[in-house]
Amino acid sequence: MNEIQSVGDCSSCGERTLQAGFGEQVMDEDTRPSLQVIVLLVGTVMLLCSVAAHYLFETPEHSAILAMLSAILLGAPIIYHAAIDLANRGKGDGSSHMEELVALAVLASFATGQYIESAAVALFMVLASFIEDRTAAGARKTIESLFRITPTKARRVVGEEESEVAASDLAPGDTVVVAPGDNVPCDGVILSGVSALDEQSITGESLPVDKREGDSVFAGSINQTGALRICVEKPVADSTLGRVQALILQAASSKTPITRMLEKYASHYTPFVLYVAGIVIFFTRDIDLAISLLLIACPCAFILAGPTAMVAALSAAARLGVLIKNVTDLEVAQKLSAIVLDKTGTLTTGNLAVTRLHPTTGTDPVELLRLAASLEQHSRHPVARAVMAMSQRAKVKSLEVEDFEEVAGRGVRGTLDGRELLAGRETWIRECGVSVPPNLLDEAGSMSILLVADAGRCIGWVGLSDQTREGATMVLNDLRELGLKQRMMVTGDRRGPAEDIAKSLDLTSMVAEALPGDKLDIVEQLKERGHKVAVIGDGVNDGPALAAADLSIAMGAAGSDVAINAASIALMNSQLNRLPFLVRLSHATTRVIRQNVAFVMVYIVTMIVMLSLGYITPLVAAIAHGFSSVVVVFNSARLVRQGEDLPQLESMERDRTAQNAKRVRRVQPIRAVPSNSVVGHATG
Repeated sequence: MNEIQSVGDCSSCGERTLQAGFGEQVMDEDTRPSLQVIVLLVGTVMLLCSVAAHYLFETPEHSAILAMLSAILLGAPIIYHAAIDLANRGKGDGSSHMEELVALAVLASFATGQYIESAAVALFMVLASFIEDRTAAGARKTIESLFRITPTKARRVVGEEESEVAASDLAPGDTVVVAPGDNVPCDGVILSGVSALDEQSITGESLPVDKREGDSVFAGSINQTGALRICVEKPVADSTLGRVQALILQAASSKTPITRMLEKYASHYTPFVLYVAGIVIFFTRDIDLAISLLLIACPCAFILAGPTAMVAALSAAARLGVLIKNVTDLEVAQKLSAIVLDKTGTLTTGNLAVTRLHPTTGTDPVELLRLAASLEQHSRHPVARAVMAMSQRAKVKSLEVEDFEEVAGRGVRGTLDGRELLAGRETWIRECGVSVPPNLLDEAGSMSILLVADAGRCIGWVGLSDQTREGATMVLNDLRELGLKQRMMVTGDRRGPAEDIAKSLDLTSMVAEALPGDKLDIVEQLKERGHKVAVIGDGVNDGPALAAADLSIAMGAAGSDVAINAASIALMNSQLNRLPFLVRLSHATTRVIRQNVAFVMVYIVTMIVMLSLGYITPLVAAIAHGFSSVVVVFNSARLVRQGEDLPQLESMERDRTAQNAKRVRRVQPIRAVPSNSVVGHATG
C-alpha cells in the first residue's frame, strides 16, 4: 500500500493536511470526524464542570478528578502521536515532526498538578485540529475524489454469460458491460452502445462527453445514459486513472524548500528548545513560563505554511485536469519568460476540417460535396472524416458507390451509375487521365486540397485546414501579460499552414519545417539568452525539447503514456486556458506561502516579547498556538478556489461559438500565401 502520509504533518495537533491510501477509499469523513467531535465534546464538558466545581463549590477534589479525566481524554492522543513520531524518528524516517514540545507542555502541566491548565492546553490543541480539519477538507476533497472513483467491481462477459469480478482481475482483451450510473472499470474501447460519460475527475472537462462505438473510455469515468460494452485495453493499475493517482501521490509527497530546511534542522531544534526551557526553569523556578515557552516554540504553523498551500494548489489544479508531478515544478512556473509551443494538437485541434468548396463552372457546390462524401464514406482517412463531417453538418445525403477502391496515400475511386468517380491528390488525378483546368488551384493557398473528378472531368476541389483552438489568441495574450515575453511556435509542418496559424495568433516568432533536434536547439538558445523556458507539446515527437525545458508540459495527456512520462506537468485535456491558469496558480501559491511565513514570524516575535513581559500563560499560549495554525490553514485554503470560473467561461465560449456557427453561411478561405506543395488525400 502506497501512502500519502502527512504532508506538513504536526500529529499532536491533528494537523494532517493530507492522509490517503492508494487503491482504497481514502478517508471515511462520516466516521472519523464524529469520533473527534465526541472526544472534544466529552473532554470539554468535563473541563467546564471542573472549572465550575472549582469556583462555585468547595469540592477541590471533585474539580481535580474531573480536570484530570479531561486532561487524560484530550491529551492522550497528543502524547500518543508524539511518542509514535519519536519512535519513527529513531528509525531514521527523517521527518520534521516537532509536536513533542506540545506533548511535553501537556505532560508538564499534568505532572505538576495543574490539571485544569493541562486539560485546557490539550483542549485548544484538539479544537484547533478540528477547525483545521474542516478547513482543509476543501483542499483534500478534489484529490480524494480521484481515489474514491477507483473502480472495484466489473461485469465481465464471457460468451453469453455475465459475472461480477474484481476490477483488478480484468486483463487486456476482456469484455465488460457498464450500466448507466456505473463507473467505467478500465481503459478500453467501446464495442457497442452510445452514452454520455462524465470524465471531469480525470480530464477536468466540465460537460459530459458523448461516446459511441470505437471511442476510447477511461477508468473512473461515469456512464450517465446508455449501456456500454467495452473491450479492456489496460489493467486498472496501468490505466489513465492509475497514472493520475500515481502523479498525485508523487506530487503530494514531494517537499518544498521550506519543508526540506525544517527537516534538516529538526534533529537539533527540539533539544535546543528543551535546553532553553531548562535554563528558564533553573533561573526563574516558574514552570508556567517554561510550559508557555514550549507551546510558543512548537512550530506547527511554520511547518504548515508551505505544505498546506501546495496541497490546496494541487487540489485546484487536479480539479481542472492539470497534474503536477512535483511541487517544485509549480514554483518554476512563476519564473517563466518564454514558451515554445507545438502547432498540431496544441495551438490547433490536430483535426482537418473543410474550410472551402471550389466547384468548376457549371458544377453545383452541393453536388461537389455530395460526390466527395459518397466516395469518402468508405474511408477511415482523416480527410475522409473531415468531408463526412461537413456533409453531415450541411445535411447533404451521400450516395452509395460501387467498386470502391482506396489507393494508399493518393486517393479513392468508385463507380456511380456507370460513371467513374475520383477524389485525391492532384498528381494522382492527372495520372488517371483527368485534365485539371488551368488556374483552378490559384486560390488554394496553403490549404490541403482534395480534387474531385466525375466521368473523366474535374468538377472542383475541397479545401481542408487544421483549425486553431478556441481561445488560443486570448490565451497567448494572457501569457504575455503574465510576463512570457517570448511566445514561439515551432512545428514540423509546412511553412504555408504554419504562417497562416502564426498570423492569427499573438506570437513573437515562428519556425516551420523543424525537426525534433531543431526544437531542442531553439530551447537551448532561449536558455542561453537568460530565459526560463516552458515547452508544451504532445510528448511524443517533442521529447528532446521537453526534456531540455525548465518546465515541460504535455498537452492532452489523458490516455497517453508517453505524454505523462515525458513532461513534468500533464494537461489531461486540450484546453489551452490551463496554461495561464497554471502560471497564475504558481504566482498565487508563492504569494500565499510568503504571507504564511511572514505571519508566523510576526506571531513568534510577538509572543516572545509578550512572554518576556509576563503577559503569556500556558492557556494563552495554547489559544495563540491553535489560532496561528488555523490562520495559516485558512489562508492556504483560499487557493482551492483558483480557476473556479474556468468551466463557466468555457461553457459561455461554447455557447457563443455555437451561435456564431448558426449565423455563418460560408467559411471564407484562408488568405493565400506562397506554397510549393498542394496535397490531397494523403494529407494528415
